[in-house]
Amino acid sequence: MKRPYNFSAGPAAMPDEVLAQAAAEMLDWHGSGMGVMEMSHRGKEFGQIYQEAEADLRELLAVPANFKLLFMQGGGLAENAIVPLNLSRGETVDFVITGSWSQKSAQEAARYCTAHEAANSRADGHTSLPDPASWHLSGRSAYVHICSNETINGVEYPALPDLRALGCDAPLVVDFSSHVASRTVDWSRVGLAFGGAQKNLGPAGLTLVAVREDLLDRALHICPSAFHYKTVADNGSMYNTPPTYSIYMAGLVFKWLKRQGGIAAIEAHNIAKAQLLYDCIDRSSLYVNRVQPHCRSRMNVPFYLKDAQGQLLLDADHPLNAAFLAGAKAAGLLQLKGHKSVGGMRASLYNAIPLDGVQALVTFMQAFEARHA
Repeated sequence: MKRPYNFSAGPAAMPDEVLAQAAAEMLDWHGSGMGVMEMSHRGKEFGQIYQEAEADLRELLAVPANFKLLFMQGGGLAENAIVPLNLSRGETVDFVITGSWSQKSAQEAARYCTAHEAANSRADGHTSLPDPASWHLSGRSAYVHICSNETINGVEYPALPDLRALGCDAPLVVDFSSHVASRTVDWSRVGLAFGGAQKNLGPAGLTLVAVREDLLDRALHICPSAFHYKTVADNGSMYNTPPTYSIYMAGLVFKWLKRQGGIAAIEAHNIAKAQLLYDCIDRSSLYVNRVQPHCRSRMNVPFYLKDAQGQLLLDADHPLNAAFLAGAKAAGLLQLKGHKSVGGMRASLYNAIPLDGVQALVTFMQAFEARHA
């Protein structure tokens, strides 16, 4: 039976062949007599799984040798505390607020340091990106924090900012949770990048941190040892029991990505998928995406339906929105309801969503518009 297309923002769709392999190995991994969930994280079997996952991810993302890859827990939300505990030194940190997640990051960091607002796009409803030339950097920050793809607001940096060009020598911290492994990363501009796995890398439970080695040992004395980056790095992410099954699943996804041709190939695929959906929205008289074209997310596409007077239908319970969601579900198109904070609809086009899935969504949207516009 053909599976529906799952456009959830996370936990999100995973490749069918990865799920099939995990199912086949559930009771017995490679003749070990154990499933991965039953293995000791210090045993040779899981050691092989971990080493291959780390090596494959480093290859895929072209992570430089002077960066440590940490496999942690707590998700991106916990990293909003763990990063300032490790890097802020209790001093000033600059935040560029471009949506819900960067706002949460600043609010959480304020518990441990001075969170300085260098820029904020709230005036236009977080539908654009502040030009880096307009940022008001403090000039004394321990680091500069951005969210490179806002899952809720659908805003994405087309390129990472060059802090050196802005006269800033602070490290750049990047929350890349919702588009990690969907595009290349310019590591020369990054001090630390983090992301929860549950959007593009695998199931919930695993958090990836890529941190430059010179930033490892700056933690506040109140930082829990299990979250101290140097401690985690020195122990190969095994200081405490890691999320073993999530690491295994992510490792299968990394191998799947390599079979697709790597990040360059998957990025081209993602560009094609996003363009197909944005073209449908832009040519429509029923659907609206409010994000400025130059910073539209390839991964998360929020859109709204309009009523006969041209007003955006923000309320999910509006009859037309309800009809859209019910019809989409009947057509095998799942999880299209927008985030409760912004309303409307949202289609997340992560790596595991095939082009056929986006085409099916566009076909449904066009047919729905023909009936209701």
